[in-house]
Amino acid sequence: MIAITVVLTVLAVTLLANFSRSEKAVEHTLAHQYTVHEPQFRREMGVMLGPSITGGNHVDAYDNGDEIFPPMLEAIAAAEKTINFETYIYWSGDVGQQFADALSERARAGVRVNVIIDWVGGMKMENALLDQMVDAGAHVELYRPLRWYNLGRLNHRTHRKLLIVDGAVGFTGGVGIADVWSGHAEDPDHWRDMHFRVRGPVVAQMQAAFNDNWIKVTGEVLNGEDYFPPLQRAGDMDAHLFISSPSGGGESMHLMYLMAIAASRRTIDMHASYFVPDELAVQALRSALRRGVRVRVLVPGEHIDSETVRIASKRLWGELLREGAEIYEYEPTMMHVKSMIADGYMVSVGSTNFDMRSFSLNDEASLNVYDEAFAAHMTAVFEEDIRHAKKYDHQMWLERPWKEKFMESVVMPLRSQL
Repeated sequence: MIAITVVLTVLAVTLLANFSRSEKAVEHTLAHQYTVHEPQFRREMGVMLGPSITGGNHVDAYDNGDEIFPPMLEAIAAAEKTINFETYIYWSGDVGQQFADALSERARAGVRVNVIIDWVGGMKMENALLDQMVDAGAHVELYRPLRWYNLGRLNHRTHRKLLIVDGAVGFTGGVGIADVWSGHAEDPDHWRDMHFRVRGPVVAQMQAAFNDNWIKVTGEVLNGEDYFPPLQRAGDMDAHLFISSPSGGGESMHLMYLMAIAASRRTIDMHASYFVPDELAVQALRSALRRGVRVRVLVPGEHIDSETVRIASKRLWGELLREGAEIYEYEPTMMHVKSMIADGYMVSVGSTNFDMRSFSLNDEASLNVYDEAFAAHMTAVFEEDIRHAKKYDHQMWLERPWKEKFMESVVMPLRSQL
């Protein structure tokens, strides 16, 4: 009897550890004190989120696999010293083979290749791809595989998407390594997504972000000029990349969204592939709407890889729609983009979803760019996407079927895990 009690207690503690949030949790709304264009906003974003905002950067935006994968593979092929690559999804298939081949070739050529693949996100990856890279000389690590000492953190995954080559060029965004991201979002089998190539001083922050999890899985610090070379100006964009992790007690992503929404005065546009905000985020958006901010949110429509996310998300739309938010459902395929544009000036992109899992449980990395020209380009992309979406209004929300409402009540208690 005592043994059973001990086992049950251990299991209960392990389960609670997986569902627990960081001790440092934001619990109060932020007041609208300044705008995103004011120096105070940038000062606080740099200080509170971690790394300072750096100048002299350039960011290229790519749409869908046909645009995204070629420059990533070209950068890998051009590597001379180091490649650091971290991803959540890595599945077998043509795309997975292309990346394994490219990384293996560089490893055989003497380039130091370091790879982190999330254990859960890599479950659809055949061992042959892992063996190929390891046999070629790449150092490949699975993030938090199923081990007795990881049971309390099994629910804490790395969702970061980072590729840094020679410490000089970086990539981040929403794309995983799988065939669903190939093509140009031409049908439901090919997802809509964006990824970004980064050059300039902010790449060093991307390298540091990779180092954060590399140290966790190996205990090794990747330093020296091969990883952190002198970086020259590559453009005129101001940017910083910051990370969050439950193990580090971070609320950076949650705080970033709350600060940007609180500072917005005119417009907020969001690609939100998984839109399941907590109460504070909903309150922040409602406050923005009440002070006259136009809020537009693009979410997936019928094509979505998680039906429970769609159910939980729609339950939260009522208050926002009643306050005047515009919500659009993307129709052609799964929309997997993660972006926010505030007042045509600040753009946030990366791996972070607008949901409680990204805010509290996942390891995430986000790139914030403070540049009107880049924001204008991303706004044009957003408006092109909503041309392929159906607008969802408050009346439609009120009239949704009773079965849908019932399922919402079932799913909502689990929304922090979606």
